[in-house]
Amino acid sequence: MMSSSPPRTFLDRLPPRLRQFPSFLLPEMAVLLGILGAALGLLTFGLIADEVTEGETHAFDEAILLAFRVAGDPADPIGPPWLEIVMRDVTSLGSTTVLTLLTLIVAGFLAMDGKRAAALFVLIATAGGGLLSYALKLGFDRPRPDLVAHLVDVSTLSFPSGHAMGSAVTFLTLGVLLVRTVRKPLLKAYVLAVAVGLTLMVGFSRIYLGVHWPTDVLAGWCAGSAWALLCWIVVLLLQRRGKVESAPGDATGTAPAPAPSKSR
Repeated sequence: MMSSSPPRTFLDRLPPRLRQFPSFLLPEMAVLLGILGAALGLLTFGLIADEVTEGETHAFDEAILLAFRVAGDPADPIGPPWLEIVMRDVTSLGSTTVLTLLTLIVAGFLAMDGKRAAALFVLIATAGGGLLSYALKLGFDRPRPDLVAHLVDVSTLSFPSGHAMGSAVTFLTLGVLLVRTVRKPLLKAYVLAVAVGLTLMVGFSRIYLGVHWPTDVLAGWCAGSAWALLCWIVVLLLQRRGKVESAPGDATGTAPAPAPSKSR
């Protein structure tokens, strides 16, 4: 009995040259989109920083901070008591200690999996983002908000938010790198969704706890996202040159060698 061949898909019906076209076009499009995204993030950061420096965001910042406090009592956050506990726990995910531990764990995993270049890139990218965040804080020298009570202890400068930027740098950089080392689209989407979700949650918690102006967090997200996108572009280029490991058979990586045919 003859076995029936699997049904042909739309791509199978295309001429060979058209079927190969997306594999050559997608890497260039990814780099272009990454550059545009990074440029947009840097432009938005610059606009926010300019407005903050001129004092144009004060009314906006005050309105948002007060919206998270009970009317007439700036020391009492809105919501049930357990929400404040949750926000304290969430904000700790963006602390230097947690982000450093996470980076070392991921770098160790990649190294043990034989992806030593990718592990080194993780360490360099996240450390560079952390140094950039520290330099920006010193450069803008913005004090912490004194409009509402701080629900956690803080001692550093305010702009941009170190937790928001650090989370974006670490979670998004690790996310885009891990996406480049896996093949399943669903797994890629899951990794990116977790990275973006954690970044947003940490930034939101800083506003709720009253330790950052909203523009601090927005600026931190923009700068951190731009850094992560630049790191993604570097990863794409390095993987195309074989300098950083990618998933087997990835569009910009090295395709796996075909199995040798057995002669009969």
